[in-house]
Amino acid sequence: MQTVTNPAVAPVPQKGDSSIGGLLLESGKITPENAERVLRMQKELGIRFGEAAQRLGLITEADIQQVLARQFDYPYLQKGESQFSPLLTAAYAPFTRQVETLRAVRSQLMLRWFANHKSLLVLGIDSGDGVSMLAANLAVVFSQLGENTLLVDANLRAPSQAEIFNLKGRQGLSDILAGRADIDAVAKIDSFVSLSVLSAGTLPPNPQELLSRGGFAALSKRLEALHDVVLYDGTALSTASDALAVASRVGGVLLAVRKNRSMVRDVRVVTEQLNDSGAQVVGSVLVDF
Repeated sequence: MQTVTNPAVAPVPQKGDSSIGGLLLESGKITPENAERVLRMQKELGIRFGEAAQRLGLITEADIQQVLARQFDYPYLQKGESQFSPLLTAAYAPFTRQVETLRAVRSQLMLRWFANHKSLLVLGIDSGDGVSMLAANLAVVFSQLGENTLLVDANLRAPSQAEIFNLKGRQGLSDILAGRADIDAVAKIDSFVSLSVLSAGTLPPNPQELLSRGGFAALSKRLEALHDVVLYDGTALSTASDALAVASRVGGVLLAVRKNRSMVRDVRVVTEQLNDSGAQVVGSVLVDF
């Protein structure tokens, strides 16, 4: 006997379903019981599932935007729902003007650098120039583009990425370079489409020497072979010359220039230093993190 299903009656969303209802259910925004209430209103008024859920006061517009982003492989987070730094703007507020600027920077880098290269060092002149947050947010927007992205914390003096991405206690770059860890020290950040982070690891007594050895160059090539985009967060040049060793291996540098703080003459001096090390300054970004 053939079973006839009434096409006017929509099935209750199930977990694993990629529809708006299924995603709201999976994320815990609505319960199965509330889903039935929503479906009844949806049928009675002839409106979308999300709109019905909003009218019943079960979800907000922000909830709808979040599940829509997941539908289109553009997930982002809501503050309070993750343990990442609240300054990770690209993850929490991807539709703001600030993040739109980051996407514009990403586009320029894709055209001017990543069309022929895979690695880039994000560098500042002074500590506190917002380099780590710029590198972290850039890594997020590259991953949102679908690029297999790796963020490497090469600041072996005052690292930040382990704290930003809540990776405290993990082995990292220094441990690999010292032969105490391997490539599995790279951590996959599951909250994003395709983002991994290699934290700085144990703070070594000889960061400049570690980064100047051939082991770092060999590791860089391995990381490039496994990823589309590799971003390095480097030590400020006013603190130490570690970053020059990284720049010479990576080849390209994006300078972070601090608003109302960085001096034009200092930018010129740093650019000359980087050129002398064999690196190319791809561009600069005025940051205000």
